[in-house]
Amino acid sequence: MKPWARSSSTQSDIAGGFMTVVNEGETDRLMSASCPAATSIEIHAIRVKGPRLQMQPIEGGLVIPPANQQVLKPRGYHLLMLGLTAPLVAGATLPVTLVFEKAGTVTVDFAVEASGVVGYAALSA
Repeated sequence: MKPWARSSSTQSDIAGGFMTVVNEGETDRLMSASCPAATSIEIHAIRVKGPRLQMQPIEGGLVIPPANQQVLKPRGYHLLMLGLTAPLVAGATLPVTLVFEKAGTVTVDFAVEASGVVGYAALSA
């Protein structure tokens, strides 16, 4: 899945970031992320609690298994961008710097998609 982001449909200063991380080496961890357009980025998981879904930050980073991939998608693992300095504009790109425990720092351009309801999968995914 190509990296993409979209604003929350209910809060204009929050966005989600989605992508597939491919690991062709040993076990690694996505430890953190940052972006000039957000005051902070949290790595989140979705947890089912009864009939509801609950987002929660992942402590200690997101494990990327060796010779495998980890998909970040709506209703699953994702990046939660907080404190956006301006609303995201569909069609723009958003540079996000990812910090891995072993692979180091990688900057990735996220394509900004139109906001949608939770569970919506971008057409470009």
